[in-house]
Amino acid sequence: MNTLTVYRLGRVEYEDGLQLMKLFGESRRQGLCGDVLLLLEHPPVLTLGRAAKRFNIVASDERLAAEGVETFETDRGGDVTYHGPGQLVGYPIFLLPEGRQDVRRYVRDVEQCVIRTLAEYGITSGTIPKWPGVWIGQEDSPDARKIAAIGVHLARWLTSHGFALNVNTHLPHFNLIVPCGISEAGVTSLQKELGRPVPMAEVEEKISRHFADVFGSQLAEPAPLTRTVSVTLMRGKGADARVLLLRRRPERGGFWQIVTGRLEPGEQPREAAARELFEETGLRTDVVDLEYRHAFAVGSVVPPRLVEENGFAARCTADFEVRLGDEHDAHEWVDVATALARLPFRGLREGVQRATRVLAG
Repeated sequence: MNTLTVYRLGRVEYEDGLQLMKLFGESRRQGLCGDVLLLLEHPPVLTLGRAAKRFNIVASDERLAAEGVETFETDRGGDVTYHGPGQLVGYPIFLLPEGRQDVRRYVRDVEQCVIRTLAEYGITSGTIPKWPGVWIGQEDSPDARKIAAIGVHLARWLTSHGFALNVNTHLPHFNLIVPCGISEAGVTSLQKELGRPVPMAEVEEKISRHFADVFGSQLAEPAPLTRTVSVTLMRGKGADARVLLLRRRPERGGFWQIVTGRLEPGEQPREAAARELFEETGLRTDVVDLEYRHAFAVGSVVPPRLVEENGFAARCTADFEVRLGDEHDAHEWVDVATALARLPFRGLREGVQRATRVLAG
């Protein structure tokens, strides 16, 4: 029996999700892992499939920026859709065996996993032939409403992308678009249908079980994620705010970053952040929890090395003298815009943006 490893990742930046699909796809193709299901939540983002029409984004660029919503073009099928907090996104990375190499069957199977999950909450759902996704209500019903979007990509029977199930999703964000190009019907969520928030972990457990059942796989335990921290160190406020960037030594990549490091055994994230800040800069001070935890893959190795990182921030005085540790060979104090342009990873940029709002306003 084929194995299915489910990774429950929490928040994943959208571009990091694309990288995860790529790396797990290469791993699956090379036989370095079995089938994988990535379960996660994205920050607010609009994604355009291959059939997307730009006019189905009805909000202006200015409104999208004000709402903190990014836009990405993808290689999945379908039109424009929305991802955001409270929505369970599933990326099945499956190498379909000979007996299942049928695109329509694969889409039906993914839909069936969602339908079975909803049934456990007493919700009857199904499909509407002329519209993609999973729906509540009938095609000719005025209250037909979509609860899950389906958008898949297959290349030589290796799957990617997948489904987006509205659990506790902020539904007003769907007003930014014509969801999947369908203007005749609305959208809904588990929370709206049940009248209460639904624990995401509970939904993840149910849908994992149904994927294993529908695809005839045995669930396998994933390896634990490496846990790390990042710390944005700032001085000054307003237009005078500056961010400390550290340059890694050439043998360690040679790129610019903020303070980062791994948790030691038995260490809590806040303790690790304060320790790493001292080891990499020489500063002893309290750190501020930015309430930013996200998952990503380090580098481009296969199978991917998964990391869960907590973001923190700290302040120092203008006369603080940085004392570099062994990992770095240079440092600079730069304005926020320069820091965002120079940092190569989305998670580090998000950490700086959050630190700016908290510390430098």
